[in-house]
Amino acid sequence: MTKRWNNIGRAAFAAALMLSASYAEAAGILTIGRREDSTTFDPIKSAQNVDNWVFSNVFDVLVRVDKTGTKLEPGLAESWTVSDGGLTYTFKIRDAKFSDGSPITAEDAAFSLLRIRDHEGSLWSDSYKIVETAEAADPKTLVVKLKTPSAPFLSTLALPNVSVLSKTAVEAGEDAFAELPTASSGAFTVKEWRRGDRVILEKNPNFWQADRVKLDGVEWISVPDDNTRMLNVQAGQLDAAIFVPFSRVEELKKDPNLTVHIDTSTREDHLLINHEHGMLAKKEVRQALDMAIDKKAIVDTVTFGIGTVANSYIPKGSLYHYDANYQYPYDPEKAKAMLAGAGASDLTLNYIVNAGNEVDEQIAVQLQQQFAKAGVTVNLQKVDPSQSWDMLVAGDYDISVMYWTNDILDPDQKTTFVLGHDTNMNYMTRYNSDKVKQLVAAARLELDPAKREAMYVDIQKTAKDDVHWVDLYYSPYLNVSRKNIENFYQNPLGRFFLEDTVKN
Repeated sequence: MTKRWNNIGRAAFAAALMLSASYAEAAGILTIGRREDSTTFDPIKSAQNVDNWVFSNVFDVLVRVDKTGTKLEPGLAESWTVSDGGLTYTFKIRDAKFSDGSPITAEDAAFSLLRIRDHEGSLWSDSYKIVETAEAADPKTLVVKLKTPSAPFLSTLALPNVSVLSKTAVEAGEDAFAELPTASSGAFTVKEWRRGDRVILEKNPNFWQADRVKLDGVEWISVPDDNTRMLNVQAGQLDAAIFVPFSRVEELKKDPNLTVHIDTSTREDHLLINHEHGMLAKKEVRQALDMAIDKKAIVDTVTFGIGTVANSYIPKGSLYHYDANYQYPYDPEKAKAMLAGAGASDLTLNYIVNAGNEVDEQIAVQLQQQFAKAGVTVNLQKVDPSQSWDMLVAGDYDISVMYWTNDILDPDQKTTFVLGHDTNMNYMTRYNSDKVKQLVAAARLELDPAKREAMYVDIQKTAKDDVHWVDLYYSPYLNVSRKNIENFYQNPLGRFFLEDTVKN
């Protein structure tokens, strides 16, 4: 549903005129509109794309994923070797500097790897507990020893959250670093973070690929309302914007001043379910909820046919995706009977909705109507997107639609985070299955690809049967930029290659 100009158009236009442009009007400063503000610049303390997509251009990793999103390539580690038993990895650190001019050393790399494993505030510790030791053999040689061979280990080093940080800068004050990192290893440095407004980046002259960077700086500007953000790009107040609403794609394509980018993604939208809330702890209740949702109708009406119905937490096209995974049929009457049989005939759910997110709001209305056919009452609670994450972490919800994009090539990252009993409560669902936990751990260690794939098929089938969450749809990345912007690109894992972007 397209919103009318007289509903929000005037307000959006006014907001466009109010955008501060003094810095952005400078030559070579790229302005990008996004929904949410950043939450932190401490990579180990975030699991959100709004942070990781900025981390990727502020910090660098030992091993990168290439532009196609299909293979690994050298990052700060210019080369590496693996011992015959697969337990020892030796990385040669390239000759590079942090933005403050200090050398990037193997000690910094070891510090960063052990910190994400051991720090009490790390959201990613489970993925790195496989590491036994990480030591600097000399300033340019990092030696990592694993407890057991690990199939995904090399891929996990490409995660933005395990970026190489300056040991000196972090130890000088973690909290201060999280607000404004004084040393960065990536293409840009953080000049300023105006909370609730924007993150201002400027080119890092000490970046080891500084000659590759064409922009003088980047501003990530928070514009929560989708329509306002699109109007800002159309008015020239923004150079680019991410999260184009499905309903605006065809209209924006017709604008001669704009380029709409439809990039292959690993995005999956799903309905989170809080397993610790009352009747939602019962598998048959969650199965009934899955059966009460008409996913095809959501894809047709909300994504305008751009999306495809999802059948697994591992997105189509990704490693070990199980294309034949079971799909609960849409059957509201059977769902209603199942709820009655489970003692949940009068089920009422609190649904957290990201306000200003056109797609989220449309899905919420559809789900509310669909659940009503199965006798379920849904109360919609619209909150600012910056608040919804904290509410999910606190367990202050029954259901909520969220999305995930893979950050590494291997399925272990997402599997561990959403099913493997990790430090983030299985992506806030509080899902708990000893069988799946054991499978996740075993699949991480299995080096035979065929056996490992069979494990992931089993994981996907079990997770679907348990309804750890409800898979909704897969969709591409939808972004827009003005015609004078070149090489504005997002790879399937979500990384923006802003070091290659040009503003003419």
